[in-house]
Amino acid sequence: MSFIVNQNDRLTVTVEDLTHDGSGVAKVEGYPLFIPGALPGEEVEIKVGKTLKNYGFAQLLEVKQQAPNRVEAPCHVFWECGGCQLQHLSYEAQLQQKQKQVRDVIDRIAKLPHVPVHSVKGMQDPWRYRNKSQIPFSERNGHVVSGFFKTRTHHIVDTDVCIIQSEEADELMSTLKHEMHALGLDAYEEKAHRGMLRHLIVRKGRATGEIMVVLVTLKKKFPQKQAVVDLIKRVVPEVTSIMQNINPDKTNVIFGNETINLDGKSVIIDKIGDVQFEISARSFYQVNPVQTEVLYGQALEYAQLSGDETVIDAYCGIGTISLFLGQQAKEVYGVEIVPQAIEDAKRNAELNGITNAYFEAGAAEEVIPSWYAEGKQFDVLVVDPPRKGCDEKLLTTILKYKPKRVVYVSCNPGTLARDLRILEDGGYRTQEIQPVDMFPQSSHVECVAWLDL
Repeated sequence: MSFIVNQNDRLTVTVEDLTHDGSGVAKVEGYPLFIPGALPGEEVEIKVGKTLKNYGFAQLLEVKQQAPNRVEAPCHVFWECGGCQLQHLSYEAQLQQKQKQVRDVIDRIAKLPHVPVHSVKGMQDPWRYRNKSQIPFSERNGHVVSGFFKTRTHHIVDTDVCIIQSEEADELMSTLKHEMHALGLDAYEEKAHRGMLRHLIVRKGRATGEIMVVLVTLKKKFPQKQAVVDLIKRVVPEVTSIMQNINPDKTNVIFGNETINLDGKSVIIDKIGDVQFEISARSFYQVNPVQTEVLYGQALEYAQLSGDETVIDAYCGIGTISLFLGQQAKEVYGVEIVPQAIEDAKRNAELNGITNAYFEAGAAEEVIPSWYAEGKQFDVLVVDPPRKGCDEKLLTTILKYKPKRVVYVSCNPGTLARDLRILEDGGYRTQEIQPVDMFPQSSHVECVAWLDL
């Protein structure tokens, strides 16, 4: 097959759209080229890179005609770092683009053009919103580097500042990096599998101000730990918990199996609305607490609870949505495959004095039928699955038992659209979809969908 475009071709093209990961899309005689950094409406000069059968990739060389919504990215490492994709697009335009992204997949995959997709609920201040930072450390040419990975690589883009994370995380990242060698502490080298400090994790309770620091180390023996603890407490006195996690494996996974307390408490507390949560070193907890309240408030609105309903929360995690729902439901039953998360959920229910929430560890598609077999009946089912969407067996389970209302919280519009089509074919009707911007400056968007029988 002869390609319309070839590797190393230099072309001037007009950008028509953005991909789900924030790259511009231009077409040459119908052949799509994906161009990181380019925006819809722009005329750009590009150099063609890799070409595949149905699409190709290109490098942006020059913007010849700018889009009116292009802005100067305020982060000095934006063009290298893989953490954000859309800082060069005005925030208003980001929200419009995310609504379009959801609309497109609902039309194309779910085939539901009549279903309303509302304007995205965004943030008043779309910066410094992350309450959790995972910062890799390494050695390069005799110097410690820390920051964030370049897109699709393990190359750390060295920086002292990230303007979507907390200022305390910046302080700790920068100070630890510049003081490590003086403390006799070295950073992990991935290829050689040596060096002590692998990652710095900083978690902050937005409502309480409590801060946890987790040092992920290659080995348990940590001779400099007291000096590091003292440094952390001096730099950020608000730190209430300092933990060490040991990960001796040659792996990309951040955490190892063992976590020990170095100083302070083993958990921090945060609040979403009126509900408190204990957060441990490895707890799953939404990273944008301001928008989490918006997201869960939307799920609660779509559940339409009067106080008489019994609700299932599938993929319940540490009980965040369950306890939100428990304030207005008769009973809530949460199921989650990770046993530790269920223990956290039970403890969080106790922490809040919520006695109408029950939790069970296991696969939702196995636990839910067992509840029905016990004679329980459910009015509303809430799902908040991972990016891959609902397990096929869970969708079959929903269609078998048919709770009258389903509220689907999604972090991936594509798998949401796929699952909505399956539920629609099984008799449900999607009423509306509300996107929520949980990750400003990135290309990600979350949604809440409301379905009735």
